[in-house]
Amino acid sequence: MDSKTVSSRLRELVKFLGTVKGDLANVTGPPSLLAPSSVVEVGHCWAQRPAVFAAPAHEPLPEKRSLLVLKWFLVALKSQLYVAGSPGPQAVSIKKPLNAFLGELFLASWTDEENKASTELIAEQVSHHPPITAMHVIDRQNGVRADGYARVEMTFNGNVNIRQVGHAMVHIDRYDEDHLVPLPDVKIRGFLGGCMYPEITGTYTLHSSGGYVSQIKFSGEGMIRGKRNSFEAKVYKKDDTKQRAIYTLSGVWSDGWVVKDAQTGEVLEMFKHDAVENEPVPMDIVPVEQQDDWESRKAWGKVLNGMAMGNLEAVTREKTKIEKAQRLMRAFEESRGETWEPLLFQSISADDFEVFHRLADGTGHQLADERTKGVWRVKDTQVKNLQRPFRAGLTPLGY
Repeated sequence: MDSKTVSSRLRELVKFLGTVKGDLANVTGPPSLLAPSSVVEVGHCWAQRPAVFAAPAHEPLPEKRSLLVLKWFLVALKSQLYVAGSPGPQAVSIKKPLNAFLGELFLASWTDEENKASTELIAEQVSHHPPITAMHVIDRQNGVRADGYARVEMTFNGNVNIRQVGHAMVHIDRYDEDHLVPLPDVKIRGFLGGCMYPEITGTYTLHSSGGYVSQIKFSGEGMIRGKRNSFEAKVYKKDDTKQRAIYTLSGVWSDGWVVKDAQTGEVLEMFKHDAVENEPVPMDIVPVEQQDDWESRKAWGKVLNGMAMGNLEAVTREKTKIEKAQRLMRAFEESRGETWEPLLFQSISADDFEVFHRLADGTGHQLADERTKGVWRVKDTQVKNLQRPFRAGLTPLGY
């Protein structure tokens, strides 16, 4: 990208952000700053490496299972946060995903035949005001599932600050074990250089019912170590008041890291994102022409085509059609006293979410169910019996 283009995009971005007050999450950005994918696709990061997702099911030691869930969490961060961008010497500025409309769905699967693992992803936009996305990842053969949801809040104060309100819960059938996984807050930096990138700071913990805790301390450019996307982590026994590490990890979550036995100093793994063996497996989705109107790729098809052709006028026109139709749909529902019902997820009371309270006890983790309209969990029976068309007689463009 030449300097003139960077300067133009930077001016456009600063002008746009300067006009926005409050939460940016539901604000439509300039077309040139949008990624060619929707928010509901973000969950692919949890599912695109089936062998990594399934690994804890084959590990008899609970401390190693916690280490493997931690690895799954770390591996997913790069594709989750570098949306339509990339880190490194040839860095490409990240972009903002399309705001998902209410009821938007993304269904996909990944199969790793060599490692006998296969994941399915189901994601749905269960609320638009505020924006809340629910997701479910499952490997039926190996008995591992992850359920999560997030309300995204975005503000601007020189950086774009992204706060994720929600969590994920991983369950391993073979050991009847649960892992509480946080959703980190993110700052988007690099505006002045014209190349935006994500940075996580602060300390986060993953808690397992197997009795172990994984603690991650994120840092980045301008911090003590001064290296972008840096982190240090350790796994320790929950009842160890001194929090003595069993395993340690250190490195850069968007590039690679080292895993060591904390007692012996032995290097157990050197993970590199760009190593061939760590590449995601191909994603399998129904061809767009066979998808339901509520599925993301089909619903945004004309917008995505406009992006691919560099036709920003078409992008704006087609986005506006969907956004206007959605506003009319909400007004119609309100006039009839109706409430939108998600198709594949349901909200449960925080009081009924026993597994969270058990794992979070004494940790500082709290549910913010009043801000997320409850706790979102997949309707297992509905998913198993899912058939197209999903909402007969109704499309994202109206009745």
